[in-house]
Amino acid sequence: MDDAVIKNLGPLAGLAGVWEGDKGDDIAPDDNRGIENNKFRERIRFEPFGPVDNHEQHLWGLRYAKVAYRLGEASSFHEETGYWLWDPKEGQAMCCFIVPRGVAVIAGGTVAHDAKTFTLSADLGSPTYGVCSNKFLDREFQTVRFEVTITINTDGTMSYDETTHLKMPKRADLFAHRDRNTLRRVGDAA
Repeated sequence: MDDAVIKNLGPLAGLAGVWEGDKGDDIAPDDNRGIENNKFRERIRFEPFGPVDNHEQHLWGLRYAKVAYRLGEASSFHEETGYWLWDPKEGQAMCCFIVPRGVAVIAGGTVAHDAKTFTLSADLGSPTYGVCSNKFLDREFQTVRFEVTITINTDGTMSYDETTHLKMPKRADLFAHRDRNTLRRVGDAA
């Protein structure tokens, strides 16, 4: 990995590499709009790059790809691809990703340069950190808020806990679609 890029990644530096975990827990809507619980394994790749210059703004980032599999199954049930970005001048960390179900998210937040735990969020309708979905998902499983907390653990693992708050027809409350896992670095991302 390029040490010059890593030193400029701020709180994202600890994520660089390839991670795997098989203790994933997914609370999601089932086919009848009830609740299902899926245990899963996943592989996440964070590849450093930068800088990206937007006039006087200088971003540093990680190319991001995640694939998750229910335990015991060979086919993936979830994928994400995108970028994690760090704006050192503004103290903003961002996660920009798409899911091949027709959802795009730009989550962000103010984060200390040396933070080992931080939370990013996105809200439906926000002009900065927001969510965009296809027509079916907007009607049946509208994402009104997305939150993810990342923790770089002292034992060399990385944990995340994310909640996607869904508005669903015929349901008075929001459905908290929650995913969490603890992963171990299994390699470097070049």
